[in-house]
Amino acid sequence: MKNQEIKFKSKSSNYTIIVGNNSLKVLPKRIRSLCPKTKKIALIIDRNIPVKFKKDLKKKLKNYNLLFLPFVANEKNKSLHTINFFLKILLNKNFNRSDLVIGVGGGITGDVAGFVASIFKRGINFINVPTTLLAQVDAAIGGKTGVNSSHGKNLIGSFYQPKLVLSDTSLLNSLSKKEMICGYAEILKHAIIKDKKFFYWLEKNSKSIFNKKSKELAYAIKKSCEIKIHFVTQDLNEKGLRMTLNFGHTFAHAIEVKNNYSKKIAHGEAVLSGMILETKLSTLKNICSPKTLNQIKNIYLQNGLAYTFKKYSKKNSINNLITYLKNDKKNDDDKINFILLKDIGKPTLPNKNKVSIQYLKKISKIISQY
Repeated sequence: MKNQEIKFKSKSSNYTIIVGNNSLKVLPKRIRSLCPKTKKIALIIDRNIPVKFKKDLKKKLKNYNLLFLPFVANEKNKSLHTINFFLKILLNKNFNRSDLVIGVGGGITGDVAGFVASIFKRGINFINVPTTLLAQVDAAIGGKTGVNSSHGKNLIGSFYQPKLVLSDTSLLNSLSKKEMICGYAEILKHAIIKDKKFFYWLEKNSKSIFNKKSKELAYAIKKSCEIKIHFVTQDLNEKGLRMTLNFGHTFAHAIEVKNNYSKKIAHGEAVLSGMILETKLSTLKNICSPKTLNQIKNIYLQNGLAYTFKKYSKKNSINNLITYLKNDKKNDDDKINFILLKDIGKPTLPNKNKVSIQYLKKISKIISQY
């Protein structure tokens, strides 16, 4: 299947997202074109990447002075301590702004590598090679980088666009079902907030995505990238419309922080939980119809994802999240700033639905049972 190229264009930056089977083979040529003065390449690479893939990268980039920087990709290592560690190495190795940082791994690796690139000497060349479905459809697109703090997820970071995003779908063959679910959560989110036709396509083709059928998988990745780009290019620094992409994430981030970023619940599973909770909230506020809520629930049921919202069928399970909702980065006062849903493809505008802690406590029992 031929590589598909999606163009990201904004006033400040332009780059290409390449999606395809074995698309990694174009990497050397693209580096020569995009970073002609590069001599040194630092690869911040997830330790779980197969040795075979690392050897292939080394062979493809043999004309450069390579520095492999292994990274244990988890939420606890997504920290300022890790950033400082990598910066010291780059400084000691005399990297300059003409050189290149490549992030190879999932969303956490991309966030860390991108943040390092954004602040090293005020900006070094950066290429993202996402190796998970979640990263290919979401984290690698849009230029958001950053790390966590004890106060919450992704509260320290920057906006920094890569020179290239290279999504090789052959890398997804080794992913577990849990990792595929994480990526699927963002694909589904993109359909829910922007494209009813794509949502109907997912109703018919989700099982093919989970079975890693290359044609359906490539289409879902491409479509997701296009939807994310639609929001990002209109609001690069997330001051307004781009916040729509956080649908489901207000509750999701609270779930992750409450669980101390435990492996028991992955980011995508938290997003799946959050989308149902925020759709329920939309329904209770008479913004969304029960029919739309049931449409979304059905796609969960058809694909074995109902466990993500059944965890929140008790009043206490929702009340326990409220403390963590306060520190969400979308909040700009003492109320919780939600993206809610009118219908499939029609979210509410950012900053239009702020909910008090008192109101959430009041309706937590109803949300859990709805």
